[in-house]
Amino acid sequence: MEQTLIVGCGDVGLRAARLLLAHGHPVLGVVRRAERAQALEREGIPVQRADLDVPEEVAGLPLAGARVIYLAQPPQPGVTDPRMGHFLAACAGAPPRRIVYISTTGVYGDRQGAEVDEGTPVNPQTDRARRRMHAERQLGEFAAAHPTEVIILRVPGIYGPGRLPLDRIRSGTPVICPEDAPPGNRIHADDLAALCVAALDRGAPGEVFNVGDAEHASMTAFIYTVADLAGLPRPPCVPMAEADRHISPGMMSFIRESRIINADKGLRVLGVQLRHPDIASGIRHSLEQEGQM
Repeated sequence: MEQTLIVGCGDVGLRAARLLLAHGHPVLGVVRRAERAQALEREGIPVQRADLDVPEEVAGLPLAGARVIYLAQPPQPGVTDPRMGHFLAACAGAPPRRIVYISTTGVYGDRQGAEVDEGTPVNPQTDRARRRMHAERQLGEFAAAHPTEVIILRVPGIYGPGRLPLDRIRSGTPVICPEDAPPGNRIHADDLAALCVAALDRGAPGEVFNVGDAEHASMTAFIYTVADLAGLPRPPCVPMAEADRHISPGMMSFIRESRIINADKGLRVLGVQLRHPDIASGIRHSLEQEGQM
């Protein structure tokens, strides 16, 4: 049976590894830090340490004929992903059978609240999204020249246990008032892991899939729901016109890019039914896992 390498095996990678192991599939977690390797080993997951910034270490990965879930983030700053370049250089001499790459819906840019699907032209407007677009293009060029299938999952905000804005709520950091808050898109970490595993076997080579729930709740609605379910006071709100004075530039860059992600194709083709199709379900489960309920 083919081995699956999970490159950048953090929280989502661990969830995917558990799913694969439960079905008898061999897994290898690829991480850089020793403490992360030890955490995976405690879970019974085989690990190989490799720094994607060091080509010699990447070259030692058992890539030939393997399946790969690639979750590693590009380095910052800049608009390119040299880590993907190092990884694909190693793959050239030992091509994997399939690579599932976790990209971002940010490659579509700001659509002023309009719906986008996989046929919508990309228009990355932040360096964060441009780095992901560069990785996607490198993968496309590699697949055209090697016997490796590539599937791309474009992912919105990920939430789950350990990923809820509880500290932000407790600190009273303001949010955009509901009437000004644009739609948002997100996916629970468990559902993303299931989609990653499904994409190892389903989907035609070269396909791109958007993933996400169908609720499109604004960031304000998400934070209010977390507060309500955690029994915390809702934070104050400010109108969009005053937001720059109260909300961090990094958070504002997400808020200003407004779009509704249509993820129907991915769910249909990959055959995954979301465990948490709405934020209330996902937040409640996350709080229970954290012992907050």
